[in-house]
Amino acid sequence: MAASNEMTINLVVLGRTQTGKSAAGNSLLGSSDFESRRSPRSVTTRCSLGRSCRISGITRRNGCESALRVQVLDTPSYPHSDLSKEQVRDRVRSALAHHFGKEGLHLALLVLRADLPLCPDERDHAAQFIQELLGPRWKDFTAVLLTHADIAEEAGFSEEVYLQSTSSTLLSLLSSVHHKYIFLDNQKSIIKEQRAIVLRKLLNFIRQNNYQVLLLKHSKE
Repeated sequence: MAASNEMTINLVVLGRTQTGKSAAGNSLLGSSDFESRRSPRSVTTRCSLGRSCRISGITRRNGCESALRVQVLDTPSYPHSDLSKEQVRDRVRSALAHHFGKEGLHLALLVLRADLPLCPDERDHAAQFIQELLGPRWKDFTAVLLTHADIAEEAGFSEEVYLQSTSSTLLSLLSSVHHKYIFLDNQKSIIKEQRAIVLRKLLNFIRQNNYQVLLLKHSKE
């Protein structure tokens, strides 16, 4: 926290190619800091940090309104079309230590597509990768961000129906991260009101975690 009336939250987005990871980062920032487009290969190859302007009307602390700043670290996807797992892991580890080494990380956001099924192998690979990055407490500091919720809704799946109909694989993953998940409508994510709803949910996750941060050090192992 920079001042008593201002709070900064540090986030990193992780996920597979074409899940909408960079687009989700842009939605959280309310900007277009990260390159996001459809492509037959992975678009993001390096980590980059985006910072939002001061956001008012989102949160209150100690009875007073606090301005919010959001910092989002965009990362190469895993699996990646051009980088090995080790290359992606080392780049993300280094960037986490560089950008959040002193202030700490509030949440890692695992980005999945709500309109595509989650296979057991994909869940296991994602969980293993995040654990390698964050360590044994990764479940406490990870939330699932389900993008393309608008496509799922067009197919007749409201959030409630979706959770009743989804695979045991996804339900198991959501349970492992203490049911920290958010549905992101890609058509509405740029709307100010929708962004405020998502940010409030993230702040609630952070509050449930007693505002703890995960301190990360660069490892060459």
